[in-house]
Amino acid sequence: MKSRSPLVNRITIVVCAVVLTSIVSMATTLAVSKSIEGNATAINLAGALRMGAFRLLAQAAGPGDNHNTAEPNISSFLDKYEASLFDRLITRAIPRTADHPLTNQYRAITSYWETTLRPGLENHPQGSPVSVEMHANTETYVDSVNQLVSMLERRTEARIGLLHLIQIISLAFSILIIVALFVDLRNRVLKPLRKLVSIAGAVGEQDFSQKANMTGSDELAQLGSAFDQMSSELALTYYELEERARSKTEELEKSHAALQLLHTASRNLFANHDLCSGAVPMLQELEELLGIGPIRLYLHDKEAAEPVEVVTTASTDRPFYCRDHHCNACLVSPEDYDELPIEDNDGRRLLLPIRTPGKLLGTLEVWYPAETGLSDTARRLLEILSDQLATAIFLERQITEEQQLTLAEERTVIARELHDSLAQSLSYLKMQVARLRRLNIEGDQKSAHESILEELSTGLNSAYRQLRELLATFRLKLDTPDLATAMRKTIEEFSTRLGKPVGLNYNLPPQALSPNEEIHTLQIIREGLANAVKHADATEVIVEILFESPQVKAKIRDNGKGLPVGEQPVNHYGLVIMQDRARTLGGQIVVKNRDSGGVEVILTFVPKSRHLIPTEAPST
Repeated sequence: MKSRSPLVNRITIVVCAVVLTSIVSMATTLAVSKSIEGNATAINLAGALRMGAFRLLAQAAGPGDNHNTAEPNISSFLDKYEASLFDRLITRAIPRTADHPLTNQYRAITSYWETTLRPGLENHPQGSPVSVEMHANTETYVDSVNQLVSMLERRTEARIGLLHLIQIISLAFSILIIVALFVDLRNRVLKPLRKLVSIAGAVGEQDFSQKANMTGSDELAQLGSAFDQMSSELALTYYELEERARSKTEELEKSHAALQLLHTASRNLFANHDLCSGAVPMLQELEELLGIGPIRLYLHDKEAAEPVEVVTTASTDRPFYCRDHHCNACLVSPEDYDELPIEDNDGRRLLLPIRTPGKLLGTLEVWYPAETGLSDTARRLLEILSDQLATAIFLERQITEEQQLTLAEERTVIARELHDSLAQSLSYLKMQVARLRRLNIEGDQKSAHESILEELSTGLNSAYRQLRELLATFRLKLDTPDLATAMRKTIEEFSTRLGKPVGLNYNLPPQALSPNEEIHTLQIIREGLANAVKHADATEVIVEILFESPQVKAKIRDNGKGLPVGEQPVNHYGLVIMQDRARTLGGQIVVKNRDSGGVEVILTFVPKSRHLIPTEAPST
């Protein structure tokens, strides 16, 4: 069974104390009143005994008439007086205790009456004067009675005084209990209630600093502790909600600003064909808004074993893919770079796929501080960014592929036209030269005629060979954004024609050249390889396509017999075409003999779509 609470216990104690005081007061009052009941009658009767004693003395001294029987004699008066002495109203006022002074006094009076006064009065002759002894005995008796009356009066007054004292004590005790009750109520009920009401009002006004700080184990102290705990929890909850609301507001503001940034940047991504210059400013603003970074973008290339980095927002060295050597947007000092949340500086990495339906284009790498983490809103914004980047990259690749397809179609048309017109004309001319050879010309003009026919045949064969090379080049298709696949196929083709493997050293970054620049570069290399295979009698041919600052350099080296001393051979148009293509690229081509033997063809040009800068790129 659950025990009572302290406050109820205190109230119960107070009520019990008041009730007990009342009961004790009433009981003692009743007992005292009962004890003095009949004392007034006893005092009156005892006082009458004094007068009765003198009356008996007078009766004994007065004349008597023995013949008058109607007149009572002294014995009847003595019996009547003795009846009054032993009256129940007097004896009831006498204590039952044997050694009580009042009992002793009453016993002495009755004994004196029975042994001295009554016998003396009975033996006194009727009508004779009262003797001195008799008078003295009566006086002694009356004094004893007076003393008894006085003792009864004092005893009654003492009982009344005791009754007054009990009433005063009860009243004082009741007042003390009531005062203690009011003090206790004020200290333990009223003050705590006022404090709790004040705290409740303060909480209603969002002031959680007030505390009850109540001690004790009663209900109000427990309620005060509960209020303090509630106030602390409300303060914590309120501050958490306020902080959460502020954080959400800031996050929404950041999200709104980021969405505006993404909206603005999306147009730049689709309008600007340069992914780096179009994405880096937007990514850096996004980093500042979301408190993240650096951000890197990697694209997948089928010719590279690892994803190729194409965009970064922070780098200590200029990236190899940089398009403008006057741009320093992504360059930071080593000290600032060490402060960024990267792997060695308590950073965490988020990888987001750059994909279109059914195709993975690349990966977006986002670094962020581990201590703050990455919010859901920031993650959603980065996912939106990855989708935009995927769309922009897909469209850029589609445009590039369409340009390559358009160029390939144009080249196919040219090749078909050349085959249908010029190739047939050359074939016709070769047949006519063969007919002229079969003519039997005699005389002095025979040698001159044969010399002319030989020159015509050589020129036609050279032109026909050049046309076949040109047709083969026009029919060549590029199925990747760079030269890697086309170069490997070309190397395989000429290795077969040479009968020995042709070496290849290729380190050109992906998407470094436009489709038109790729085609011209490939045609120059094919022309150089064709010359090396047909004219050089070489046993070793090496092709190098290098990325050197700030240009692209292509080399074809062989260990053959080299170029003849003097001018270019007659009717050999390959070198002229190569030089024309080099000028189209905005570069130059150098064809020279090597000191160790053989020929070296060197093509150098700066791509028109970018300003390449000094860097070292890994070879593939």
